Amino acid sequence: MDNKQKLLDQRYMRMARIWAENSYCERRKVGALIVKNKMIISDGYNGTPSGFENQCEDENYQSKPYVLHAEANAITKVARSHNSSDGATLYVTASPCIECSKLIIQSGIKRVIFGEEYRIMDGVELLKRAGIEVSLLKVE
Repeated sequence: MDNKQKLLDQRYMRMARIWAENSYCERRKVGALIVKNKMIISDGYNGTPSGFENQCEDENYQSKPYVLHAEANAITKVARSHNSSDGATLYVTASPCIECSKLIIQSGIKRVIFGEEYRIMDGVELLKRAGIEVSLLKVE
């Protein structure tokens, strides 16, 4: 990877971290950006579906089962637009879960850059198995 791409990756990851601040979730705030041809074509953060209350955790401080992950929000948002994520890069602040990884594969995204490892890494393994370039990029 050339230095210019590395600098771009760092910048987009910092932007994904800032975007995560929009999340109403208390346990973990995650942000995602989909970038294609150096343009942000979609963004997302973890939270409840449109029209639901902006509260991600139940009374036991567990995530509600219908909370959407940042990656899923970004992918569904681009699906509703006139853009295509085919060949794009996804920047996400935490490693994708298995369910989001399936969406990433089906959306045509070719690179996934994530900022921290989640305790379960099966999603990353699935992405690698699908031939998607996956990299951990910690940005201070």
